[in-house]
Amino acid sequence: MYRAVVFLRHLEPRTGRTPHEVINFALWPIAVMTVLHRVVVKAVNGYITDDFRPVYNAALAFLNRRPVYTANFDWVDPHYLYPPSGTLLMAPIAIIDPEKSRWLFILANTIAIVIALYLLLRLFGLGLNSIAAPILLFATFSSETVTNTLVFTNINGLVLLGEIAFLVLLMKRRDMWSGVAIGLTFAVKPILAPLLLLPLVRGQWKVFVTALGIPLVLTAVAWPLSADPMDFVHHTVPYLMESRDYFNSAIVGNGRYYGLPTWMIFTLRGIFAALVAGSLWLLYRYYRHDELFFVVTTSGVLLTASWLLGSLGQMYYSMMLFPLVMSVVLKNSVMRNWPAWLAVYGFLSYDSWLSGRFVEAGRTAEYMKTTLGWSLLLIVIFGVLAVRYVTAKREGRLDQGIDPAFLLEPRPKTPSTEPELAPEPEAESAVAKS
Repeated sequence: MYRAVVFLRHLEPRTGRTPHEVINFALWPIAVMTVLHRVVVKAVNGYITDDFRPVYNAALAFLNRRPVYTANFDWVDPHYLYPPSGTLLMAPIAIIDPEKSRWLFILANTIAIVIALYLLLRLFGLGLNSIAAPILLFATFSSETVTNTLVFTNINGLVLLGEIAFLVLLMKRRDMWSGVAIGLTFAVKPILAPLLLLPLVRGQWKVFVTALGIPLVLTAVAWPLSADPMDFVHHTVPYLMESRDYFNSAIVGNGRYYGLPTWMIFTLRGIFAALVAGSLWLLYRYYRHDELFFVVTTSGVLLTASWLLGSLGQMYYSMMLFPLVMSVVLKNSVMRNWPAWLAVYGFLSYDSWLSGRFVEAGRTAEYMKTTLGWSLLLIVIFGVLAVRYVTAKREGRLDQGIDPAFLLEPRPKTPSTEPELAPEPEAESAVAKS
């Protein structure tokens, strides 16, 4: 009987004894099951939007030396838009049949996202035993950006891994490898191009050697192997330069969809460009030596601005803002306020606001939530930095930076310039006797 009890004790689940353990025990199974549901059920089931099919067809055409850039841009179906260098990298997916290839692509994206999240934890000095790990895993796989990346089966999970690897290696001053990480993403799509401002202002010039060299080399290899490389230049590039009015959360996209006058669209873009410029100046002027804060906050500002102010911004691009969102663990983070998280809800939430009862209002909320989320995020970041600057200037401590006063280390007391008085003889003898 005693031996049976001892054996059963080995099977007994551990009981959380601290809030930290309780949260970990509660969230890990929920997070893991959420990942499995997104991958095995939602992603495998797929959706009417299929980003993988045109990529597979293009890869198959490339392997068989047939024209690749034949998309009819009069239709709103997903088109193949990758350059020849991206086609070369994607070509192996067409070696096997489409269904198994799609499943493997979903798996590759899932693994890439999980690795990227682990690197993100390490970037902030956290590990798998911290409560941030299951929270981060659950939150990311519950978001629209990760869910639709897997369901639509596009390459954004691998791009996220390239971004996080780029930032980690940049912080470690592994410049050439940092350039490799981001250069591979450039070969497929230039969505991370604004991040090159980081090595530029930090003087890490070697990053540019591999960041620009890799896509150029891959293009040089792919060009003679392609049946129609010039059609990418003459047919696809003009389309990429246009600002479409569907599936576009940029200011210009939603502005055209709702029929805003051109002057109003340009005015809105000008206002937010000014906010971005102000934020970048304050970040560079006062935070460039606080490397982690500077890198993750600046990267978030640059990417959000490129989608909101550029010609095309889609909600699932928001995955690339995970480093900025994760910066909430920093004491001086710009994300430690409720408006910032209202913005995060706008561009990360999987909630649909389409309503059968409130049709027009629901459609507007659904189509505008990403645009409003990105806009609010830029407003919040500028507002936090500007208030810090004004406060520090008023208090006369700009030389110490613009972090809130409660985060500053207390100043050491200024030593007195007056000579110490020697103790009186009676006091000395009293001390000696005691």
